[in-house]
Amino acid sequence: MVLEGNPEVGSPRTSDLRHPGNQGSCDLSPPGEDAQPGEEPIKYGELIVLGYNGCLASGDKGRRRSRLALSRRPHANGVKPDVMHHISTPLVSKALSNRGQHSISYTLSRSHSVIVEYTHDSDTDMFQIGRSTENMIDFVVTDTSPGGGAAEGPSAQSTISRYACRILCDRRPPYTARIYAAGFDASSNIFLGERAAKWRTPDGLMDGLTTNGVLVMHPAGGFSEDSAPGVWREISVCGNVYTLRDSRSAQQRGKLVENESNVLQDGSLIDLCGATLLWRTPAGLLRAPTLKQLEAQRQEANAARPQCPVGLSTLAFPSPARGRTAPDKQQPWVYVRCGHVHGYHGWGCRRERGPQERECPLCRLVGPYVPLWLGQEAGLCLDPGPPSHAFAPCGHVCSEKTARYWAQTPLPHGTHAFHAACPFCGAWLTGEHGCVRLIFQGPLD
Repeated sequence: MVLEGNPEVGSPRTSDLRHPGNQGSCDLSPPGEDAQPGEEPIKYGELIVLGYNGCLASGDKGRRRSRLALSRRPHANGVKPDVMHHISTPLVSKALSNRGQHSISYTLSRSHSVIVEYTHDSDTDMFQIGRSTENMIDFVVTDTSPGGGAAEGPSAQSTISRYACRILCDRRPPYTARIYAAGFDASSNIFLGERAAKWRTPDGLMDGLTTNGVLVMHPAGGFSEDSAPGVWREISVCGNVYTLRDSRSAQQRGKLVENESNVLQDGSLIDLCGATLLWRTPAGLLRAPTLKQLEAQRQEANAARPQCPVGLSTLAFPSPARGRTAPDKQQPWVYVRCGHVHGYHGWGCRRERGPQERECPLCRLVGPYVPLWLGQEAGLCLDPGPPSHAFAPCGHVCSEKTARYWAQTPLPHGTHAFHAACPFCGAWLTGEHGCVRLIFQGPLD
């Protein structure tokens, strides 16, 4: 390996060392202690992809799934910055020939590059997320189309990076998880080319942004009944926090936000420019409803024997095991402008307003008329409240607190746009509130 210049020990500025998450830990085990055989692995948290309602359309298989739990590995695989080298750009490929050495290469010009070598960190586990199906990617994520499902077909060009981001989790309490833009490739390298946004920090170290960026939003008040959306920020390769660029791929970085960190909280949203992920902590998931609770709520709603106020037929939510195919004969339908729930009927069309427009026979409001579907991804719910509200215009049903939170949470779309969307299918929300309270009619007997 040919290196020019003196190596510099890098790093008080990097996020790995700026957040002393393990201070005061009550765990007396030595740093990086490996898990014992047969020991239940400690769960750091779970990542949930918005828009799939519990399962990919093609089924969850291997590393390609709608939800992934991150647990402590048998052996630590984390890395941390170690030494920085200045090198002639033509010699970069030779300098990075050691596949066992993790490194980040910053190309400053055709003649000058900076390589930051990383060393093994026995205190952390690393998990990588991206579009690539190579073995170093732990969670394979593809673009989610508005309305649910993955973008497919030869014309569907992904905007998600093959090596989008990495999450490092402390192996000891409180098991802090931190996110960084970009992931290491098959050669254990991250390359920031000449056109990538990168810069030298005031203390002489390097940092940069990926092409389409990794955005993070931490909810205010945690992910609970009192939650409110936070502010979207961009995370750098070294884990620093910046305000958003003018557009997703602009070369000019935003301003450094020194009082915020890359530590993931319960309910943190991670946007990879094509898919948005929700981070849930084990403690947060204990407050979320379970699938058993959601099923009990479905059965309770059906036991109330709601009726169509016009056809007087009994309505019932179908079992989730049936899957979302064509609506069932007893499926509840809703006028999303007013919230009146009916059985399916074919009259009241107002085609002059649009192909999906119907007039509610009870209040005469005209708007979309859609089947109701229960939200089945429990991790997206803020509370175990009853299914009382539906998103407009898709008709996914959840609790009031959950519906109102997601209806006021803008999700990134494209290069600089934001839209509130249904977390269960990804459909953009419409109407004044984005959701509606459901009005059921009970049985006449």
